[in-house]
Amino acid sequence: MPYSTGDIAAKLPYLRRYARALTGSQATGDEYVRTCLEVIARDRHQISEKVDLQTELFRLFHKVYAAADPRMPHPGRPGASEPALRTVMALPPIERQVLLLSALERYSFGDVAYILDVPEETVRDLFNRAQESMMSLAAAKVLIIEDEPVIALELKSIVESLGHSVVGTADREKEAVAIANRTTPNLVLADIQLGGDDSGIEAVRRILEKHSVPVIFITAYPERLLTGKGVEPTFIISKPYDPSMVRAAVSQALHVSSASANA
Repeated sequence: MPYSTGDIAAKLPYLRRYARALTGSQATGDEYVRTCLEVIARDRHQISEKVDLQTELFRLFHKVYAAADPRMPHPGRPGASEPALRTVMALPPIERQVLLLSALERYSFGDVAYILDVPEETVRDLFNRAQESMMSLAAAKVLIIEDEPVIALELKSIVESLGHSVVGTADREKEAVAIANRTTPNLVLADIQLGGDDSGIEAVRRILEKHSVPVIFITAYPERLLTGKGVEPTFIISKPYDPSMVRAAVSQALHVSSASANA
């Protein structure tokens, strides 16, 4: 029996999270997801019932992604003017896909090979090359918004292991905004809920009023940030996370930001 519409809808927040992380844009990522849904609507057999539904959706997404070639925007296509589509990223697309699927989405190399339709040996090679490329990024200034001291320290260590510097760690909205205004960071890592009544989302909103900077949100409930209503975050890390997830997200966010700036 084919997967129901409800089954598919329940998996969409995770596909949307990945799509926007890969493309660096809410509008562009969602465009690819919409195209996937149109393909499924025309032919439900595009989704195999013998494989996990979420994995099948990721596989179909990559068929659509590869056919469209995000480096070559189509005239008149919604989102074609997005900087992330107009510029070839420094990290080759297939390597970015492998890195995000493996490190951020936690797929095994075998599953990544199935999703991308390439040999598993190739996936391993691409992942190793992607790991090496992460270290070649120009040093960036990073602001951490986190009210748990242990997590803040861990994030600082991860960021610095990539060769970047932490310009400040804030556990309150006012402090976060003040640090951002003083240091002009290149990237923000933000928890959703801070101590008391403070909100990481509100802190980021205030920062973005004055600074154009990529933001990575950290939350145990990513689906709550992907409702399809209004502006949503481009980069989301699910809790619990491990260092490889943070490294992959930081690398991708900075690559997208650099490509947009050079477009």
